[in-house]
Amino acid sequence: MRKIIIDTDTGSDDAVAIMMCLREPSVDVIALTTVSGNVPVEQATLNCLMSAEIAVGAENVPPVYVGADRPLMRSRVHARNVHGTDGMSDADLIHPTVKPVEGVAACDAIIELVKKYPGEVELATIGPVTNVALAMMKDPETMKQLKCIWTMGTAGFGPGNTTPVSEFNVFADAEAYKVMMDFGVHVYVGGFDLCTAEAAWFRPDTDALMAAGTEAAVYAVRCNETLAKFVEGLQGEPRIDLPDAVSLAPMLWDDIVLEKKPCVSHVVTDNRECYGQVIFYDNRALAAMDSGFEHGYYGKTEANCTVITRLDNALYKKRLAELLTAR
Repeated sequence: MRKIIIDTDTGSDDAVAIMMCLREPSVDVIALTTVSGNVPVEQATLNCLMSAEIAVGAENVPPVYVGADRPLMRSRVHARNVHGTDGMSDADLIHPTVKPVEGVAACDAIIELVKKYPGEVELATIGPVTNVALAMMKDPETMKQLKCIWTMGTAGFGPGNTTPVSEFNVFADAEAYKVMMDFGVHVYVGGFDLCTAEAAWFRPDTDALMAAGTEAAVYAVRCNETLAKFVEGLQGEPRIDLPDAVSLAPMLWDDIVLEKKPCVSHVVTDNRECYGQVIFYDNRALAAMDSGFEHGYYGKTEANCTVITRLDNALYKKRLAELLTAR
């Protein structure tokens, strides 16, 4: 069975992605690691523990390791205005009975699990990738043995959600994201542009989940109430955008991917106005750039990532709903 590590800054959309992966029978989530992002790492850890407990029961929660409490170089950035002070709509939902593993940092846990299962571990990142960068810098030889990385990060080929050009997970620690993207392990990118209206939950979707009445379905809706109000303020209608679940769905179900592009990436860290932007060059863009550079663009000639550009959103939503409502 495929072995997955989920690295998360657990806000409300992370919670749905975590439950989706833990309830999907075709993968084995062998660990969860937490990081500062949507909320401080201490709160992210509580939210992660609770979401996992709701998904599979306290006795089946994988090991949870606490990670970086700040980015590599910049000041902390949070998104409490989007997800609530506790990251989960301040609905008094977070009372986990399970505890994180003590005495082992998230980056060390990632290294040890990759060492234990060389060539088998797939890393799913749904927050800032500080833990991942720390592991890569600490033990590059071991981390080269990752099978691949799946990431909710970047704006894809669309606009950003934090600045006009950058997406939150990258903006929160672009230096770490650059380490990950340039490391040499292939990355499958689900950008924010996948989070279209067709992939979101609207009132009929949330009504159906609430009517199903399972603990996971009700929790998934209630923890996202603040996010729904935030999106309503932007879009004029209440809906729940779930970029983390949308971006990890291709990891679980490759048949929902309708379009994808092999690309070369460039993460911007040295320009204030464009900080956190990730530029993707597909074959056509690379050919155009290379025609003006004697040695090719930045010396990169082979794709380091695959950018997923279009999904079967109806099939994704159907399968997600089935997992959340299963008894």
